[in-house]
Amino acid sequence: MNYLKISLGIFFALAASRFIPHPPNFTSLLALSFYVPAILGLKFLPVLILSFVITDMFIGMHGLAFFTWGSVIFIGLVSRFFLKNSKKRILGCLLGVFIFFIITNFGVWSLGSYGYTLNGLIACYTLALPFLGNSLISAIIFSSIIEILIKRKMYIKQLFSRVSLRQ
Repeated sequence: MNYLKISLGIFFALAASRFIPHPPNFTSLLALSFYVPAILGLKFLPVLILSFVITDMFIGMHGLAFFTWGSVIFIGLVSRFFLKNSKKRILGCLLGVFIFFIITNFGVWSLGSYGYTLNGLIACYTLALPFLGNSLISAIIFSSIIEILIKRKMYIKQLFSRVSLRQ
């Protein structure tokens, strides 16, 4: 039952991030893609992917879906190496932004819009740089919010453990 409640929370957080109007690539999606598997465990990675699939059905399926979903899976798998402290987790989240940028823009290029040349590949990545900027800024903001929530939860747990020790 707890898994279901957490899964629904993940879905609603991800869906809200996709459906609420926002500047291009300025969402909590990449932070969620990193933090959900890192903090809650890899068992929630399928929930993330299913959330993307369901919301993509409403937004509209696109040729980059498998690149997007694949990058989310890769980010989730890599997240387990950045658990030590908040600085490492934020660094890992930012690494996730670059993973997403590299994989999804390779997908854009592979669909042929820029031609199958080195110049086309360079143009594809160059024209995507403004989106990278938005992704980095949003990842910093959302990962900071998540880190504050983590610290607050840890503080509350410590507070309650001290109170119960005194009784």
